[in-house]
Amino acid sequence: LDICEGRHPVVEAALLEEPFVPNDTLLGGDSRLVVLTGPNMSGKSTWLRQTALIVLMAQMGSFVPAKRARIALVDRIFTRLGTGDDIARGQSTFMVEMVETANILRHASDRSLLLFDEVGRGTSTFDGLAIAWSVCEHVHDQIGARCLFATHYHQLTDLAADLTRARNLNVAVREYGDDIVFLHRIEEGGTDRSYGIHVARLAG
Repeated sequence: LDICEGRHPVVEAALLEEPFVPNDTLLGGDSRLVVLTGPNMSGKSTWLRQTALIVLMAQMGSFVPAKRARIALVDRIFTRLGTGDDIARGQSTFMVEMVETANILRHASDRSLLLFDEVGRGTSTFDGLAIAWSVCEHVHDQIGARCLFATHYHQLTDLAADLTRARNLNVAVREYGDDIVFLHRIEEGGTDRSYGIHVARLAG
């Protein structure tokens, strides 16, 4: 799965005041699990979703929003994105997240594309980190699927040292005094900051 300068077709069309920043995606061979860190609002979810859309469009036989793309067959695209509860059935936001995660782990194959966004955030930090860590290890060791795993658990960047087909990416940010600028650019390596206070300030 090799996408050069991929773009999100809907987000790009909706942007009026600034250009969309394209990003590459490389999954396969020695790089099947990507742990993606970086701030809120920086573009992690957009990158995950555009990768899924490009794969889906390619398998439909469509042109894709990218400079070029080489995409192997994918049997299924699984996503664990966003939040939502199902209180009518007695399921909290965290329970919905766990049920969706469990469904992915049961049904994905080594031909699948998995997108996880913030798994483990609805419980204590220690429990959430343990769940996220074990999901990454299971995907890597048992399933072998191509997987993009976005997280604010910066400890997960340590996985790349132990798992042979894992690597770290982050979304670039530049600091200017007390302010930050989101560059929306995916770069090699992990990060140890999420800039949550900065994002809270932006929200007022």
